[in-house]
Amino acid sequence: MASIPRLQTSYREVSIPRLKEEFNYTNPMLTPRLSKVVVNVSMKDAIQNIKLLETAAQELAAITGQKAVIRRARRSIANFKLREGMPIGTSVTLRRTHMWEFVDRLISLAMPRIRDFRGISRKAFDGRGNYSLGLREQIIFPEIDYDKVDRIHGMNITFVTTAPTDAEGLALLESLGMPFRAK
Repeated sequence: MASIPRLQTSYREVSIPRLKEEFNYTNPMLTPRLSKVVVNVSMKDAIQNIKLLETAAQELAAITGQKAVIRRARRSIANFKLREGMPIGTSVTLRRTHMWEFVDRLISLAMPRIRDFRGISRKAFDGRGNYSLGLREQIIFPEIDYDKVDRIHGMNITFVTTAPTDAEGLALLESLGMPFRAK
């Protein structure tokens, strides 16, 4: 049997009772939880050079532990020389064990390696309890070998929660140890 990730155990033992008390939930199943984490890399240079996207997909697979999917343009945009169906990005949707392990590595290993890190913004919630975060460099993850990186690119990470409001989503992510800036 596979072991339960450290962050998931912390969520069950610490976060659920804290959230239950803070928001007066009568049932533990009402407490907000992470449902999925989506990691997305989009590259405008992939229009000319498809190899950049393939290496980005390999790096994303190394970071998340799951195979990345190539994303294609939904519609044509003449100003960007983009045609419908052209590959422009790569993404991974993490759930269950992979999600908990990725979030734990992000919080405890990757974020402390960001230069001049003072915490992440509290304002990136979408109104429904979901949080989006942008990273500028993929090299903050220990899985990436700095010497083998051709091009530094960023990524967007979206934390999808079951929280109905931003306040509950913020409380959930804070209880998981997300390093938000002081108010």
